[in-house]
Amino acid sequence: MWLLVGLGNPGQKYADNRHNIGFMAVDAIARAHGFPDFRTKFQGLLTEGRIGGEKVALFKPQTYMNESGLAVGAAAKFFKVTPNRILVFHDELDLAASKLRIKLGGGHAGHNGLRSIDSHLGRADYMRVRLGIGHPGDKDRVHGHVLGDFSKDEQKWVDAMMKSIPDHVGLILSGKENDFMSKVASDLQPPKEQSV
Repeated sequence: MWLLVGLGNPGQKYADNRHNIGFMAVDAIARAHGFPDFRTKFQGLLTEGRIGGEKVALFKPQTYMNESGLAVGAAAKFFKVTPNRILVFHDELDLAASKLRIKLGGGHAGHNGLRSIDSHLGRADYMRVRLGIGHPGDKDRVHGHVLGDFSKDEQKWVDAMMKSIPDHVGLILSGKENDFMSKVASDLQPPKEQSV
């Protein structure tokens, strides 16, 4: 069993925030792979299905970002998943907008959702899919940037990423993280100009 977690804040007010790109990724996977509707469980929204041959639970904590670990800890305990089978999709300030990286373990870099998960799991050696939202360039503008909605221009790459992630997520589940990153990067390349 795999536990794929998207981080975000609950409620319509936050739905299109950059901070909620983790929720967007998990929603996109659920739609593309025909998972049933999410239901309320473990202080979050949960749905279960299969991707390739793997059993997968998709989960969106509804505890607000700072307490994500409460919900993730409860779900991980219930499914008896080990950290190497937990995959957390989250926004990443220190990664250029539209870039994506997979990382195993490491620090939380000030991300309150990751900090909470580290604390409730009692360890940090789970896998993260870091979804770049870019840095506004000034630390005083970080709060507004993270809790701001994607602009119309940004929405183009967000839509492309939300199509690409579900298409290739099976590669992560079969241990091919680098292939996953390459495929998504390739899907997000702007089309080359045709030379005449």
